[in-house]
Amino acid sequence: MTGVTDMDWTIDGVNLRSLPKVSLHDHLDGGLRPGTILELLETGNIAVPESVSVSGDVRAMTSDELATWIVTQSESGSLVDYLKIFDLTCALMQTEEGLARVAREAVIDLAADGVVYTELRWAPEQHLQGGLTLDETVACVQRGIEQGIQDAAAVGHDIRVGQLITAMRHADRSLEIAELALRHREGGAVGFDIAGAELGFLPSRHAPAFRLLAENMFPATIHAGEADGLPSIESALVDGYALRLGHGVRLAEDITVEEVDGDSTTVSLGEVARWVRDRGITLEMCPTSNLQTGAIAARGSRLEDHPFDLFYQLGFSVTVSCDNRTVSGTTLTRELGLLTEAFGYGLADLEAFQLNAAVAAFLPLEDREELAEIVHEGFVDAVADARAGA
Repeated sequence: MTGVTDMDWTIDGVNLRSLPKVSLHDHLDGGLRPGTILELLETGNIAVPESVSVSGDVRAMTSDELATWIVTQSESGSLVDYLKIFDLTCALMQTEEGLARVAREAVIDLAADGVVYTELRWAPEQHLQGGLTLDETVACVQRGIEQGIQDAAAVGHDIRVGQLITAMRHADRSLEIAELALRHREGGAVGFDIAGAELGFLPSRHAPAFRLLAENMFPATIHAGEADGLPSIESALVDGYALRLGHGVRLAEDITVEEVDGDSTTVSLGEVARWVRDRGITLEMCPTSNLQTGAIAARGSRLEDHPFDLFYQLGFSVTVSCDNRTVSGTTLTRELGLLTEAFGYGLADLEAFQLNAAVAAFLPLEDREELAEIVHEGFVDAVADARAGA
């Protein structure tokens, strides 16, 4: 894979890009336009961080070449190496202008891909090198989001956006960041997350932050089950009160599938997997990213090896997101297309994934019901339009 393709993914004559989509797991600093990266590098006179492996001069690349180079960097098979590219993107998001621009463009790009609701997650503590305060960074991103919503509407794309305020799990500022999120709950913040290198940094390290959020009825999603296994997932549920799991692919380690006489299979769920399924705790699945970071390496290296379909067939609340659109070289349309190719899904399946996401959105019940109706009506209209044009 060398970057985002312009392929028209279709099912039964329906272009997947035209379908209404809900994206719950999209990192703001992982979706910068390559052209914007080049412009910000130039105008900000910013050096490419030493942690980023560079072959040649990044500034001399075209946008397409940069997009290809970024994806190549991300395909190491290691989450730690995958995260190094964010040293570059975060370096470009240290000013009011940089933050607002990246947020605005993210909203426009998602809306153009058919996304009608998204939650953009990002870590304010990583954007203070230019002298901004934590509160100022959140305000800058919100300003960019609101401008992006207006710009998208001007070309006929309606989208609603919330911020997921994120703390870095290897740092010690999670309580401070949780307080920040609460201060901005009426100014765009809809939820909380912890992100970064997962292995060795259990959610339990941040128990005071999660307790504060729970006491204030503020929802949390937690990266768990990507680079670590069941202990991380269990800690997210017990110590973090997680309503959703970011990735969660290694929850499959708590599911046993056995063949019986070569004709049938039996499936048994461990306590953690059963809790997640029975309580309807949503899995924010990002298939392409999971291949790149080695999250499913124990199962294989192809999308067909991803446990997505296993979870879906067993009744888990599965959703589809991109994780990092530029870093992974993908779009939500592309992720749905790849899943369709791998597992033979139809439009009803793709709608189910979007409805799962609508139900799991960190919105009031009435808004979630309205969002689900937008999704359903959009799928119905798309099918009708395809039949009319056949």
